[in-house]
Amino acid sequence: MESRKRNSVSFKRAGLLLLCIAGVALCQQGSGVPVLGYKLVNWPIEATSEAGFPAGAWNLIQAPGIAVDTKGHILVLHRGAHPILEFDGGGKFVRSWGDGLFSEGKVVAIPPANRTPARSGYSAVYGPAGCDSCGAHSIRVDAEGNIWAVDAPGHIVYKMDPKGKVIMRLGQKGVAGMGPNNFYLPTDVAFASNGDIYVADGYGNPRVVKFTRAGKYILQFGKRGTGPGEFGLPHNVVLDAQGRVYVTDRDNQRVEVFDPDGKFLNQWKTYGGVSTLFMTKDRHIWAGGFLHDLDGKVLGRLPVPPSGGGGGVHGTAIADSGDVYLSLLNGQVHKFVKTAAPAGQ
Repeated sequence: MESRKRNSVSFKRAGLLLLCIAGVALCQQGSGVPVLGYKLVNWPIEATSEAGFPAGAWNLIQAPGIAVDTKGHILVLHRGAHPILEFDGGGKFVRSWGDGLFSEGKVVAIPPANRTPARSGYSAVYGPAGCDSCGAHSIRVDAEGNIWAVDAPGHIVYKMDPKGKVIMRLGQKGVAGMGPNNFYLPTDVAFASNGDIYVADGYGNPRVVKFTRAGKYILQFGKRGTGPGEFGLPHNVVLDAQGRVYVTDRDNQRVEVFDPDGKFLNQWKTYGGVSTLFMTKDRHIWAGGFLHDLDGKVLGRLPVPPSGGGGGVHGTAIADSGDVYLSLLNGQVHKFVKTAAPAGQ
């Protein structure tokens, strides 16, 4: 029993250390931000060997996305075999699916010395140089319980029913473009209250594309640059109850705000290049490990502010209980549960 307690303490300390190592710059930048009342807990439950003993941590390769479904189950998207893993809130494994769904392509950054302002700073490698399911980039659940997944190098967005069956596709798999029916390395997907769909398109194209709930193209907005309404990398997208569209411009370290038709409204800086955005039911936004109001004012942070980009946090999900789930590109998932008071108080 004592050994289990020591192991649990060691896990928590190691987890916090890894978060800080992954985002050391943000640990410094966010040092003056109030710490919110959350603590890191063991999650998910380890698999069990045939002999009945824990088999060790889950081998998640990279975990770029995470979502909560209508049952309160946690969907973890990772870049490996069985790319969509479903757990209950307590961390017990439920099922997995998605083999063959995602491409073997892998997004890679072009070295800064070889970039030009007018072109994307990202490209992709395919085949053996990629990896199994490496196209997996983002996972979301809409208000009707449908599951959406983005295959960035596959240039396609999937809509699945709650059982995981593909019922709609946006884009054409393996065909890159900037027209109404093509993407070039898309990154994320979001939904308006009327069912309209917004796709951040993303690594290759500097735009957000809007569709009807049936998948019919409506409009697009954005161009490459650093000014208002322009993008270096439109990486994530969420909407508020009024239909305003919030987009992380990761390379320019900001969030830009637009009306439903793409008219620029506002922008605010983030703590580093943020790779994940989540709109809460009480009208706040998680950008990496930092909580903001809708005007961008930072309200607090998790006990250790993890990296928004690079090798750090790439996905965020919030359970109805308020627990925060973060998926990281180092292959870990971290769960933060609410406490009575902020850490250290």
